[in-house]
Amino acid sequence: MLGLRTVIYRVSDLDQAKTWYASAFEVAPYFDEAFYVGFHVGGYELGLDPDLTEGSPGPGGSTAYWGVAAIEPVFDRFVRLGATVVVPVKEVGGGIKVATLADPFGNEIGLIENPHFPIT
Repeated sequence: MLGLRTVIYRVSDLDQAKTWYASAFEVAPYFDEAFYVGFHVGGYELGLDPDLTEGSPGPGGSTAYWGVAAIEPVFDRFVRLGATVVVPVKEVGGGIKVATLADPFGNEIGLIENPHFPIT
């Protein structure tokens, strides 16, 4: 585990959200695509996701992601330990892979392999 890396907010209007977050956090996106916008903020990533098929904006519409160097072995270990797959490992663009699991208590845990995020 590389530590807490990313929180992703689901948004219904990506352009409007990108403009708002850029103004609110006073930072331009480092990753800006139609499927995802990412900002580096204070050593962490703030992501905006317009895909509402896996969640909706508002309460419960965000997921915290733990950084990993290689997602598949960590994902597999969590499943062996009793986690339930919410969203399987998938490439989301730019070499970034994410997955979401639920721990045995129902809490969602995001995993992210992001080659663009500095490993410290």
